[in-house]
Amino acid sequence: MLYSVVVPVYNSERSLDELYKRVRDTFEHEVKEEFELVLVDDSSRDNSFSVMENLRRADSRVKIIQLSRNYGQHSALLCGMNYSKGDFIITMDDDLQHPPEEIPKLIKEINEREDLDVVIGAYVSKKHGIIRNLGTYMSNLVTAHVFGNDPNLKLTSFRIMRRFVTENLLQMKVSYPRIGHLLLLVSNRIGNVTVEHDKRQYGKSGYSFKRLVKDFFHNISNNTALPLIFLRNIGLFAFVLSGILGLYYMIRYFVVGISIAGWTTIILVLLFFSGLTLLGLGIVGEYLYRVLEETKKLPNYMIRKSNTD
Repeated sequence: MLYSVVVPVYNSERSLDELYKRVRDTFEHEVKEEFELVLVDDSSRDNSFSVMENLRRADSRVKIIQLSRNYGQHSALLCGMNYSKGDFIITMDDDLQHPPEEIPKLIKEINEREDLDVVIGAYVSKKHGIIRNLGTYMSNLVTAHVFGNDPNLKLTSFRIMRRFVTENLLQMKVSYPRIGHLLLLVSNRIGNVTVEHDKRQYGKSGYSFKRLVKDFFHNISNNTALPLIFLRNIGLFAFVLSGILGLYYMIRYFVVGISIAGWTTIILVLLFFSGLTLLGLGIVGEYLYRVLEETKKLPNYMIRKSNTD
């Protein structure tokens, strides 16, 4: 059995040696299975790739890739998966917050649970900052609403998946990939196993408040039409309200009269056309969202197992 450990690397020259040694020791002494370590340098600004080259020279089980520019964590992961050969693919971060010693828990769970395609590490206690924890919480709420998955399912970047899952992920050509969301499109056989989460030893996280807000809105716009639906509903409400108010002011005009000439007409016109405009935007938005779904080029079905010989 071959396990591929795929790690996106960004400005982690100080942690890579320790990461490699701990992954190697875990597989050689605990898992006792073959492994490969696929390191993808996401255009780091430090000497991360030089360290990766040294690791490659010392151990042929280390595969190294350097991207031409910074594409982001998820694109780097997809690149690493494309060059992996394992029967199972494990993804983890490069900052040692995912202890390599916890990998056997992921392996044990997916080997014992034939019904699961993906096992994701759920942290006992997250060692992120308050802002990032809040951002993760909000993102999980939106994800559960959009994809209809169990809201108790924890989506983290410490995970193991079967080979066919990776192959299907690589078929999905999306401009702003998010591995957790793509996994929910591939399979609903996803479970959690409890793992430790260590404090960051070197540097600081690249997930600033600005980055988290940007990712949050990207997740909404890429996976749901909620903003457009919200606008449509406001437009529909304003349209109906204009009709009700129109009837009211018309009755008032003939019963008691209006002191300011033209006031009723202006109010009715404004209410009617503003409501109609928002309603129209919502309807157009619905069609645009359908176009967005079509351009993702998602396959019509994905095979988990087959026996056609």
